[in-house]
Amino acid sequence: MTSPKPPTVAAGLLYGLGLGGFVDGIVLHQILQWHHMVSHVDDYPVTTVAGLEVNTMADGFFHLVTWVFVLAGSLTTIRSWQRGRLAPSWSFHAGLVLAGWGVFNLVEGIVDHHLLGVHHVRDDVGAPLSWDLGFLALGATLVVVGLLLHRRGRRGLTAGAPGVRWPG
Repeated sequence: MTSPKPPTVAAGLLYGLGLGGFVDGIVLHQILQWHHMVSHVDDYPVTTVAGLEVNTMADGFFHLVTWVFVLAGSLTTIRSWQRGRLAPSWSFHAGLVLAGWGVFNLVEGIVDHHLLGVHHVRDDVGAPLSWDLGFLALGATLVVVGLLLHRRGRRGLTAGAPGVRWPG
């Protein structure tokens, strides 16, 4: 009998990308209303109905992309279990989710805040750079902590810890 394959890494990273995007969109865009996807673009000011309509639509497309990441993570998880891979331990999976969330923050922060300049973490303050840098620092911290936690979960797999199979 062959030993089961280790859990997939892709699922946790996809969940992290999607859930990190949801936290960003729900907390920063909707609850705190610090920014919207294109709120720093002069053609779409959030102080006008037309500008707010464009920003709301852009936020909707942003949420659609994050939803696709979560869906892809779910499908990857199911397919992995169908192929007989081990289910991940909590530290293996949670570490990847945190790392994926951190990657989301880094990519979104670098691209949207710095390269494209379509919004900042806080578009409602006079000097948003410190908030943007803090967002990047949070992303880097999530990646480091996530990878350390994931590594701990991987060690458990290689040390002969019993794997958990999904019933079915």
